Amino acid sequence: MNNGNCHEVLLPTAYLPSVGYFRLMAHYPAAAVELLETYPKQTLRNRASILTANGILRLSVPVVRPYGNHTLTQDIGISYSEPWNIRHWRAITSAYNASPFFLYYRDELEDVLRRRHERLVDLNGALTRLFVKWLKIECTVRHTDRFTPPEGDLCDFRFQDPPDRPDAPPYYQVFNTKFAFQRNLSIIDLLFNLGPESTEYLNGQ
Repeated sequence: MNNGNCHEVLLPTAYLPSVGYFRLMAHYPAAAVELLETYPKQTLRNRASILTANGILRLSVPVVRPYGNHTLTQDIGISYSEPWNIRHWRAITSAYNASPFFLYYRDELEDVLRRRHERLVDLNGALTRLFVKWLKIECTVRHTDRFTPPEGDLCDFRFQDPPDRPDAPPYYQVFNTKFAFQRNLSIIDLLFNLGPESTEYLNGQ
């Protein structure tokens, strides 16, 4: 349950997080990213969605669970047996090369994605810090130091992909002549299409 009077929002770690994820960060003064949960498979922790010429594409980071089903999120490794990061970058480039602000953000994002991060939380943390900087979000982000069970008085979004506001207006997307507006994609969709105006969009202005 989520209490709108909270000072801090609880979030999962996320790969190329969604617009809704950062809208929460923009509206809370502090965020705690959960690392001490038992890692749940097939979630936003290692998955993201972008819009391509063929529709929505799901990008997935291959992970290594050193302790099997009992592995904590903070211990999840990344597999480089296949060049997934190169493939992700090619897919992102193909999807957004024609967007208004791709060139503005490209180099820093490519640098983070091409690094060989050992743990998933290291990759996700580097990406989140980059996006917080670009979006000028004044939210203090920390990692949890213990696992807190879900309680009624928490602003807790750890077990869902934070939805975007249903009344948030559509913004320009590269393939808007082929597809209806696609809501709550990875934040890179918003940044590449709106650029610095993304901050105002998240603030609901």
